[in-house]
Amino acid sequence: MQDLTKNNFDFIRVLLAFIVFVGHLGALSASPELKIFENSPVEIAVFGFFVVSGFLIARSYERSSGLKSYLRKRIRRILPAYLLVVFLCAILLSLISTYSFREYFSNMQVYKYLFWNSIFLNFKAPWLPGVFGNQAVNGALWTLKIEMSYYFCVPLLFLLFGKNNKYRNISLLIIYFLSLVYLNYFELLGKISMAKQLPGTLSYFIPGMLIYFNFEWFIRHKHTLFIVAILTVWIDLITNIQFFSPMMIGIIVLYLAYSLKFLNNFGKYGDFTYGIYIFHFPIIRTFTALGLFRDYNPYLMAVACMLVVIAVGVSSWHFYEKKFL
Repeated sequence: MQDLTKNNFDFIRVLLAFIVFVGHLGALSASPELKIFENSPVEIAVFGFFVVSGFLIARSYERSSGLKSYLRKRIRRILPAYLLVVFLCAILLSLISTYSFREYFSNMQVYKYLFWNSIFLNFKAPWLPGVFGNQAVNGALWTLKIEMSYYFCVPLLFLLFGKNNKYRNISLLIIYFLSLVYLNYFELLGKISMAKQLPGTLSYFIPGMLIYFNFEWFIRHKHTLFIVAILTVWIDLITNIQFFSPMMIGIIVLYLAYSLKFLNNFGKYGDFTYGIYIFHFPIIRTFTALGLFRDYNPYLMAVACMLVVIAVGVSSWHFYEKKFL
């Protein structure tokens, strides 16, 4: 039987983070040459992260000695680096603001940004004065409030549908379909941002949990499930209705996590995906604000931007995040 700990999650998360980076590069660089990168499937990558979270957070909770231990581990993983990027952006982006230092730091928007972003309500104050034309500083952070919500959802779901509850699978499937009703309803209304919040995103988180709970069955049938999942996602894309595709995307992601054994040791140099994800957006916007994509070869600048993002992500892990774990 497949060892639960022998997996490719480190590689998958880096791959998903790179897909998000490429998509945002195309959207934020304001470069005609790089616009093609907008076709990167950012949304699917983000949902892939939610699937991985469903699996790993369920495993983390079950392996924890208690609720306090579980929450401490989860909060230490997400909160320090999150607060770091919020405060660094507020301070360092003053260097490229159109406001003077005095005007910048005396502007209440800076402190609104710090307050609302520190409690994960980024939409309340997404911009800083004179920075990026008063556009969102870090549009990637919206997923973090959902991630934090998942941390608190899992203990409740375990309480209601724990590992030995005979109604566990059917109960989680009911939640899955209710989440899909919410997701499709708001998408049909054109309220996309509402659709992508909780409880809509539970439709991607729940498959991760279900596969964790039924891991041995999943491994036995993973090849058949993978083929069915590919075909189903293709049909859902044609019909433009997300009814089965969230579950199928969950199967695809977890299939890849427990295949390609040569990638099992990908994370031996560190878990720097989180740093790449939370820092890439303001770094791309800084390159754009400085005119680097416009004034120099945009492809070279894209590579330079990627290297800076990787360097910051690796540094964040080794010099900061790791100290809290």
